[in-house]
Amino acid sequence: MRKSTLYLVITTILAVFLAACGTAVAQTPESEGRTLSVNGSAQVSLAPDIAYISIGVTTENADAAVAVEQNNRQTTNVINALEASGIAEQDILTTNFSIYITPTHTPEGREAETTFTVSNIVHVTLRDLDQIGEVLGTVVQAGANQITGIQFDVADKTTALSEARKLAVENSRTMAEELAEAANVSLGPVKSINYYGGNYPVAVQLERDMPAMDTGIVPISTGQLSITVDVNVVYEIR
Repeated sequence: MRKSTLYLVITTILAVFLAACGTAVAQTPESEGRTLSVNGSAQVSLAPDIAYISIGVTTENADAAVAVEQNNRQTTNVINALEASGIAEQDILTTNFSIYITPTHTPEGREAETTFTVSNIVHVTLRDLDQIGEVLGTVVQAGANQITGIQFDVADKTTALSEARKLAVENSRTMAEELAEAANVSLGPVKSINYYGGNYPVAVQLERDMPAMDTGIVPISTGQLSITVDVNVVYEIR
């Protein structure tokens, strides 16, 4: 009788131990599912419909007041020329006005007469790209002698970004299917998606200091802009 009781106790303990071991195995990381992480990318091209231009006037004189007066006159002429070209007042913004000393030296290296340099730069938003060449020629004739660059952009990128996001996800799916097939596994549901996107407009750099001249219409090519979207998608694999 005692042997039967002892056997029953040992059997019960062994069953509890095996059940505990079974529970531990069920909770291992391997049983929680394997994953496949892939990066997808897409690029969408679109024509720019807006431009940003920095236009400036720089004057120099040994007398600071004279340099400022000359600059004020030329800058006023430039702004008037912009408005006469149809640029709205709210699309013309002063971004910098500065006065600084430019020392000059003799051939022997001795400091000569000090020159005061005055700079006034306006940021212009141009919404009609067909007139960009004419506007540049007009402002140079009006007294602008500093054009630091032209940046093209698209006012509304909503549709292009939406298309790029869809294409990037499709691209990630294609790569995931190829990798899964090569590894002899099957894709499960999506575990997570990380999205990275941005637009990189093209800047056209012109000569920094330009003498006043009869330029006429400046030839400008707008080209196309590209919006690139990247995603990282994690799939469960089986």
